[in-house]
Amino acid sequence: MGREKEQSPAQVIDAIGKAPARRSAALSAVAQPTQRAAAAKATTKGTKVPKTAAVKASADKVAAKPAKPVVALVPPAAAPAAAVPAPAATPVRRKRRNKRSEETIETILVATEQIVLESGASRISILDVCKLANVSRGTFYRYFSSQDDLLDAFSRHKRDGFHRSLQQAVEPFADPDERFDALLAYLERYLEHGNARRLLLVAPDYALSFFKRIFHDAVVRFEDVLRPVFDAWDDRLGARIDRELVCEMLIRYVLSEQLVTGSTERHSLPRRVTRMITTIMGAGVVRSRR
Repeated sequence: MGREKEQSPAQVIDAIGKAPARRSAALSAVAQPTQRAAAAKATTKGTKVPKTAAVKASADKVAAKPAKPVVALVPPAAAPAAAVPAPAATPVRRKRRNKRSEETIETILVATEQIVLESGASRISILDVCKLANVSRGTFYRYFSSQDDLLDAFSRHKRDGFHRSLQQAVEPFADPDERFDALLAYLERYLEHGNARRLLLVAPDYALSFFKRIFHDAVVRFEDVLRPVFDAWDDRLGARIDRELVCEMLIRYVLSEQLVTGSTERHSLPRRVTRMITTIMGAGVVRSRR
């Protein structure tokens, strides 16, 4: 074996300085395969779907499936009101309730008339009316707000009753002359059996106010009731009769009988009115012939 060549001090120092670089290069060469493998592993891991993304993809897959029909827990909606006829019991109950109300009002007004005819309108007591009508004060105030409201309703009640009875008295008669006779007979019965005169004695202020209140309305009602009669008279006369004047004359006759009672020949006045109208019509017929 040959003897190794001796190195100079400068070469030794240079070799010592390069040793760390060679060692670092060697270590780098050894580590490169390991680093490449780690990089490849990292790349492979990077292609995997994250856990959250996988969960979302699974949820989307479930959502993509067709949903099963859900059984409704709420009862099905009712059919439209127009398609289903209303129960018959509801309107029947409403009619009965209205009928009871009308009967109660009628009972109160009848009791009011009895008290007014006995003691007058100024002394009427709501408590007395309730007692006589056999209703509570609460029931009374359900229909009337005060004593004045009660008396006002009582006036309308008497007025409507008079006109209703008049209409019923003449309605069966289609013949004009018979219809007019039926009206005169009704007025006679009213004067004979009505309570207007008694009302005037016990409550004069109220009675006069009542007569004034119904006067013009009564003229209109009389004209309506006697329209067939006036039409027939117009045809006979060949001219139009003053219908308002005739009706006003009849009503004033009734009112005058309340204020000043006629003699025993009182019943002759309606007949005299009839004769007067007949005479007028006869004169008209004579003139028309000339």
